[in-house]
Amino acid sequence: MSDSKQTLPPQHQDRRPGLETAMHPAPAYRAEDYKAAGKLKGKVALITGADSGIGRAVAVTFAKEGADIVLLYLNEHEDAEKTRKEIEGLGRRCLSFAGDVAGAEFCGKVIEETRSTFGRLDVLVNNAGEQHPQKRLEDITEEQWERTFRTNIFAMFQLTKAALPAMKQGGTIINTTSITAYKGNPILLDYSSTKGAITSFTRSLALNLAPRGIRVNAVAPGPIWTPLIPSTFDEEQVATFGANTAMGRPGQPEELAPAYVYLACDDSSYVSGQVIHVNGGSVVNG
Repeated sequence: MSDSKQTLPPQHQDRRPGLETAMHPAPAYRAEDYKAAGKLKGKVALITGADSGIGRAVAVTFAKEGADIVLLYLNEHEDAEKTRKEIEGLGRRCLSFAGDVAGAEFCGKVIEETRSTFGRLDVLVNNAGEQHPQKRLEDITEEQWERTFRTNIFAMFQLTKAALPAMKQGGTIINTTSITAYKGNPILLDYSSTKGAITSFTRSLALNLAPRGIRVNAVAPGPIWTPLIPSTFDEEQVATFGANTAMGRPGQPEELAPAYVYLACDDSSYVSGQVIHVNGGSVVNG
């Protein structure tokens, strides 16, 4: 093991995407001490990658604030079902869809059913993503490069394009970028590149949609304990995950959710084209 202090039990999942049900300790997503204030009452939010991790925490916290939720995920049915039950247990309605958000047909179907069920869409959270660590550029295949871009940025384009006709003035779009877009990561070349693209997409789309009264912002997480980590890093990397932050630990999904609430609600009515950094103390200018 490296000289970095251990922050988590060593573990690895061979399955991709990873499963939250197989993680130990389980990521914290409920934000038990969170004080809701009805900031999203009557609104409908669509969240990708909402079966687990950051997406689950955002979905549950949005539901606490009064929003009905549309969950999108790939194929992690057990995790997604748990998230759905959490939302309905909070008294909110929930739709869930399994599929590839990079597909235009799937995105169109999701938006059509969202409008049919709820009659509106107020908040879009583009959160789904994947990563494939490689130590050398030469080890990244063209297939891997294209797949990472397809999932992380092409899907964001497809779903946003499909969703915009359903969104009216006052709507908000929140994209999940990453600290890697600003700091880089030597073993996440393709992933970091997509996150840089997401940051630029966020800024440009904010300018594009401002005349329509739709705000666009992003959240840039640092190292957060989600299924992406044990399913893509080896046991040693997992054991010291987050140790190099100023706080000396990884963040929990519940620690990001309030940033998404802020950007989704009217508290941020004069905020667009911005990125909120939730990263355990790393100073980022940009």
